[in-house]
Amino acid sequence: MTAAAPGIPGVRKAAAVVLALGLSATLAACSGDDGDGGGKGGSDPKLSVTGAYVSQPPMTDMAAGYLTVRNAGGGADELTSVTTPLASEVTLHTTKGTRMKQVSSLDVPADNRLELSSGGDHLMLTNLSHRPKVGEKVSFTLHFATSAPIEIKVPVEPTTYRPKD
Repeated sequence: MTAAAPGIPGVRKAAAVVLALGLSATLAACSGDDGDGGGKGGSDPKLSVTGAYVSQPPMTDMAAGYLTVRNAGGGADELTSVTTPLASEVTLHTTKGTRMKQVSSLDVPADNRLELSSGGDHLMLTNLSHRPKVGEKVSFTLHFATSAPIEIKVPVEPTTYRPKD
């Protein structure tokens, strides 16, 4: 029996390692890293912004902003507001045919994108601090329903600018 005594601490150590590995695997599965959105029924949104620009405004008090919010995640989100030092107010607008309508948010679908473009959904910047010049960079902060805010620098393009697809 005394010969088995030195092996017992080794068995205990092996059991502790196995238990620790099992707990680690269980905690990792519960952390939401597996894309289940922490039990919300879908994965979290994964947002990025591309193609952002502001058209140089023909007037001194109003401008329009355009961008694409890409969502590589399996969960949807909403763009709820945009702030910029260039304007005291930024509003979100949808366009259906020739009718423009202010809205409180714009959907960012899962595994898809929200596209703000000339003639379509867009941002309206009002009460400008100054009339921006072509080549200037403007700071924007995009706010979402669930995702963290995204800060971007947006170039000012000529009034007639149309991005290449």
